[in-house]
Amino acid sequence: MDVLTTAAESLLTGNFMALLGAAVAALAGIGSAIGVGIAGEAAAGVTAEDPSKFGQALLLQALPGTQGIYGLLIAFLIMNKVGLIGGSGMLELTLLQGALIFTSALPIGITGTLSAVAQGKTAAAGIMMIGKRPEEIAKGMVYAAMVETYAVLALLASFLMLNGITL
Repeated sequence: MDVLTTAAESLLTGNFMALLGAAVAALAGIGSAIGVGIAGEAAAGVTAEDPSKFGQALLLQALPGTQGIYGLLIAFLIMNKVGLIGGSGMLELTLLQGALIFTSALPIGITGTLSAVAQGKTAAAGIMMIGKRPEEIAKGMVYAAMVETYAVLALLASFLMLNGITL
């Protein structure tokens, strides 16, 4: 029992919580990989029928990849804030500071992951639309961009929360 207690106490530190937050933010990349994959499946089908639609399909397929970039940005900002990158050496954080940093990563980690999958499905529908009506690509992009709005709001929330934490 003492070994488990000691292990739990050594993990439950401000530094661990902050780095866990960086990892949670970066999880948005999983959603992007799934979303880009979903759209890529539709793009492959449309392009197999008409190779000239490759460029239009690729444009729509790339859209769900942005959430992974947003998550990575917040992860880098967290690592920089705590001194893991940037050359200043990692700070000793209190548990409260680490928990606040972890919490700041949740909006982009959760919303980024889920919105990327939803955007992949929306982009796939847009790709199917250009398969039949290539002149309608703008409409397909608008539909997919509507989902992006929530990822951008989550990025903003995470950014503002993180910048509001004093170390």
